[in-house]
Amino acid sequence: MSGLPAFRPEALEQWLPRTLQNHYVDLLLRRIGMTRRRADCFVRLALYLFLKNCQSRKELPKPPLTELSFPQGWVECSCLEAADVFYSDRDRGGDRAAGMMLNKLVDLGLIQKQFDGNCTQVKFHAMPDLLKSDAKNLHISFAIDAFDPRSDAIPIANLLANNYNWLNRNNDAVTYRIANILRDWASQYTAGLRVLRRSDNQNPVGFYAFYPTKRESEVKFFEPPSRGLHLSQVADVDPFQMALAGDETCRSLFVRSWVIDSDYRQAAQMELLLDAQQTMKKMQQDFPNLWDMYTLIIHPSYAELSLALGFQKTNADPKMPLYWMYQAVDRFLKLDMQNLMRDAQSLN
Repeated sequence: MSGLPAFRPEALEQWLPRTLQNHYVDLLLRRIGMTRRRADCFVRLALYLFLKNCQSRKELPKPPLTELSFPQGWVECSCLEAADVFYSDRDRGGDRAAGMMLNKLVDLGLIQKQFDGNCTQVKFHAMPDLLKSDAKNLHISFAIDAFDPRSDAIPIANLLANNYNWLNRNNDAVTYRIANILRDWASQYTAGLRVLRRSDNQNPVGFYAFYPTKRESEVKFFEPPSRGLHLSQVADVDPFQMALAGDETCRSLFVRSWVIDSDYRQAAQMELLLDAQQTMKKMQQDFPNLWDMYTLIIHPSYAELSLALGFQKTNADPKMPLYWMYQAVDRFLKLDMQNLMRDAQSLN
């Protein structure tokens, strides 16, 4: 950390006591895909770059700080600096490992990273709001029920469109298209469309779509994933045909959507997972030979959740950052969700 001798990693605790750092680590551990090591690296990185940013503006605060603060805008941070922050207390870990950790924090939606041709720069997402939202939403309760095509289509389409923005920058009428597609699905088979709502105002804050797939469409799960896109692409023809209730040849369930507003993800994820198991059991009554589950990983922040639920990667796309994942329906239904999520958060 050339030029910042006061900010040696061993001095960071003088600026933010370890007890306070651990408080923020514990908050972050409630996020899917977060481990204690990743959370600790994130907190130390935020603290270091906040101080670096303050020093560059000649507005350095007096220690100790009473809360974790975040730098504004882009701040330079080389992999060598990050390594010093992440691994100063360990024998292992160099600039390559630090670069991989930065990439993981990007995948988790915590930071952005760019290289301007000379140096790496890091920008933090709105983490102060996210961290404080835990207290703000502590007393909010949720309800999960069926998708209502009359009132839910537009707000849920907005949620899904935001989820696809990182992949497809062409936003021409995307929300309108998605809303109409959801309504079409509901007119065919609505049992697999479930909505997470705030109990106080009934506003949708989450959604999943379990799509029973006709036998003729199953081959699509073994083709390049980009050929399976529909909601995020401007295409007239859906590559997958929906099976209708009573179809005994239907063996495959496609998890076509799974999204929760980031402000509520930690508070409501477990409720939605438990509801998903109950929904799948009901769908088995309509499709007695439902054996296979597939999902298409579009946003990287959901990859960790899929892996924790036992999904296995099958085939990746040669041209886009997409891949199929598979899980057996019987195994999914046997998962102990509460223990599984608790164990996933404690992994190193």
